[in-house]
Amino acid sequence: MQKFDKLTSKMVAIPTENIDTDQIIPARFLKTISKVGLGMSCFADWRYNEDGSPRLDFVLNQPDAEGGQILLAGDNFGCGSSREHAPWALMDFGFQAIISTSFADIFSNNALKNGLLPVVVDADTHGQLLSLVEEEPDTAVTINLKLQTVTLPDGRAVTFPIDSFSKTCLLEGIDQLGYLLKQEDKVLAYEEAHTARVNTGA
Repeated sequence: MQKFDKLTSKMVAIPTENIDTDQIIPARFLKTISKVGLGMSCFADWRYNEDGSPRLDFVLNQPDAEGGQILLAGDNFGCGSSREHAPWALMDFGFQAIISTSFADIFSNNALKNGLLPVVVDADTHGQLLSLVEEEPDTAVTINLKLQTVTLPDGRAVTFPIDSFSKTCLLEGIDQLGYLLKQEDKVLAYEEAHTARVNTGA
């Protein structure tokens, strides 16, 4: 998993509320267990016509979206069924973080476990970000995970919440198993001490 520390990028706005995981990655694409190539199917039913041609009016098919690593999403993003393919598809498309006013819990947990940062901001800040993107699509913001801030172009820094364990994993670029493996010496020391206590009856 790639380390996440600080990200400065323009935003790609899809402000629709209640976007569920079947819209992010339709069920017909869940047969694969590989993360590679899922970005092509991200928002497939919104991006492509029935004949497979791209819908030019959809934001991800427009030149302004190219290179954007931050998705500016609507409220309750990622609701619906649980599928790790949703964050896989978003990350394979190129997103490293998503800003919204709220996320579905299961999606948020899946995202964090896979290195995709969900950032919750207040409604006023979210509205300001949407206005900035509408006025100037190349507007960039900076997400600083260590400080847990989103810095807007005017210099205002807005804080966002994240649990300490997920923050540590993202900063170090490790998943839950990787975190446990890093504690191997401590685990072995505990096991040895525990075995000694059992043998001595302590």
